[in-house]
Amino acid sequence: MWRFVKQYRTLWLVLGPLALIIVLLIYNALNPVKRLPIYQPAMVNKELVDSTIHHQMKYHNIADFSLTNQNGEIVTQKTFEGKIYVADFFFTTCPTICPVMTKNMAEIQAEIIDDSDILLLSHTVTPDIDSVAQLKAYAYNKGVIDGKWHLVTGEKKQIYELARKSYLAVKNDGDGGPFDMIHTENFILIDKEKRIRGFYDGTNTEDIARLLTDIKILKTAYLD
Repeated sequence: MWRFVKQYRTLWLVLGPLALIIVLLIYNALNPVKRLPIYQPAMVNKELVDSTIHHQMKYHNIADFSLTNQNGEIVTQKTFEGKIYVADFFFTTCPTICPVMTKNMAEIQAEIIDDSDILLLSHTVTPDIDSVAQLKAYAYNKGVIDGKWHLVTGEKKQIYELARKSYLAVKNDGDGGPFDMIHTENFILIDKEKRIRGFYDGTNTEDIARLLTDIKILKTAYLD
């Protein structure tokens, strides 16, 4: 027996790794690694996309911004450099979907609390009401953790343009003027390159679970 093995040792040394490679290729073919799409304006329901970018099919990123968080700190793209983050739009006096969305965002915060790669960003859509002090009180009441979850206010026109032209989160009517109002349940997953990787209903527990799964998938993609 050993004589037979020694006689064909070179053959085994060649066939062994080759067989392992074949097994791995078959496994990968049967169990492909899931990749998240990179959303472009042309891929999204036109009702959620500003008419000026309906037909854009590539190179879409979240635009630069400068807003102020619940601690009075300036928040920009630099804050999220090298980070994955989840964004949404809310207002502190909202009596309908926002309390549910905030509760679900708090649950996401609890899941990612020890992961320095993941941040949360909530934009107020009533910045005239939601001052820094108002956001600070709201953050305290809702268990927002500073540095992990930014509640931001700023110029209304800038926030609304971000919602419509960057995050593709709301209908394209309105100009951010005094009588303009947006209201969306969307949570948006953003990757480290400022690209949209997923949309989720922030009031739906199944969608929140899907979002948490997609965050793990996105993190894994950066390990390849």
